[in-house]
Amino acid sequence: MQYSQKLNDMEARFDDLTRQMADPAVISDGETYRKVARERSELEDVVTKYRDYKQAKGNYDEARSMVDDPDAELRQMANDEIQRLEPELVRIEQELKVLLLPKDPLDEKNVVLEIRAGTGGDEATLFAAEVFRMYTRYAESQRWRVEVTSASESAVGGLKEVIALISGNKVYSHLKYESGVHRVQRVPATEQQGRVHTSAITVAVMPEADEVEIKLEAKDVRIDTFCSSGPGGQSVNTTYSAVRLTHLPTGLIVSCQDEKSQIKNRAKAERVLRSRLYEMELDKQREQIGAERRSMVGSGDRSEKIRTYNFPQNRVTDHRIGLTLHQLDLIMEGRLDPLISALTNYQQGEAA
Repeated sequence: MQYSQKLNDMEARFDDLTRQMADPAVISDGETYRKVARERSELEDVVTKYRDYKQAKGNYDEARSMVDDPDAELRQMANDEIQRLEPELVRIEQELKVLLLPKDPLDEKNVVLEIRAGTGGDEATLFAAEVFRMYTRYAESQRWRVEVTSASESAVGGLKEVIALISGNKVYSHLKYESGVHRVQRVPATEQQGRVHTSAITVAVMPEADEVEIKLEAKDVRIDTFCSSGPGGQSVNTTYSAVRLTHLPTGLIVSCQDEKSQIKNRAKAERVLRSRLYEMELDKQREQIGAERRSMVGSGDRSEKIRTYNFPQNRVTDHRIGLTLHQLDLIMEGRLDPLISALTNYQQGEAA
């Protein structure tokens, strides 16, 4: 099998890391333990699949050794086992090949999610709110944490804009293909004649930047404070807890008023600002790559129409891979796995 030596080395390393995690000296050192656990976790899927392969290959070799047995019944059993195991070995080898592909270094990162209403007026703001709820439900199913940093409501109860931080395990790897224009087709509540309208929103998913990756210089950031607006109790319009950061070199502006504490709002705003600056740097790198930047999946271009949600037909279509699912009701409840898995598999298939 191709990559056998590499897989053997990975298996040996996995076993060594497993032993280290049981070492009292490692357990007592929190930082070392986290580092060991993280590396072991990164190897686990590959090693588990490799062990599945070795088990199947052992059974296959044993069956092959029995095809010339004098006992006719044993020969038949051996041939049946070979026919069963041959496609299984091919499948496992392909899955191992995908698992061994170079991983996106951003996959482990948390994300900043930005949703903005586009064409369609009030209907677009209502859809923006529903899509944000969709992602929130999906985050709950993944046991991720969602923190809203800012939100602007419309007169009809929708969202003109919402920005949120999503933290958890491999958030970016799941959501990185969601950036782009999301189009909705349905009869708005305000439509008297039952006509289907088309509206659109934009979704941006940005990997959160660590402080060491994007360092904010005090001289480059102007900090303004102001009174919060909207729900929030007695502190609304009485304390200067809301924070606005302006990055002077780029003109980027980030506001946060979700918390009652000015310190907490500033910390959240800084996380969003660092991520936007990080995204700008990534865009520069992608432009240099050129063709990869313009690939069908994962281009990250927010002007690209990526998906259509058709409510009358209970249909959602991802235009990048030509996938249509007639389960829009489930998708809007946050059951995004069929879409996310299809997009991930397509990208991996292109890379393999």
